[in-house]
Amino acid sequence: MPARQVKIPAPDHPIAIEPNPARVVVSIAGRVIADTRAALTLREASYPPVQYIPRQDVDMDLLKRTDHATYCPYKGDCAYFSIPLGGERSANAVWTYEAPFAPVAAIKDHVAFYPDRVDAIEERHGG
Repeated sequence: MPARQVKIPAPDHPIAIEPNPARVVVSIAGRVIADTRAALTLREASYPPVQYIPRQDVDMDLLKRTDHATYCPYKGDCAYFSIPLGGERSANAVWTYEAPFAPVAAIKDHVAFYPDRVDAIEERHGG
């Protein structure tokens, strides 16, 4: 098996992580499963921005770890959770880098949600 390639963010594939000043709320099946004022917005190359939410602001009891796993040469090994409340479409709806590479270490202990596998990921500004 060939060694996994590790890549460092660079001008041809930039990655920026910054605190999101908005309150971020994730809901599914009428339930709020995440509510935080400490989300991190990760912008990677030409991909849409992703909200990484601290695990302490996620109802982890509503998530179920799966055997699914992927690898990103910029971020590392990725683990997944499903959201049983959401049924079939919420399989592997949540991902996390539990030991991210140094350039993206800020996303450790955070999770992210696929927008099409939950009902809403809202950014609420003000009040």
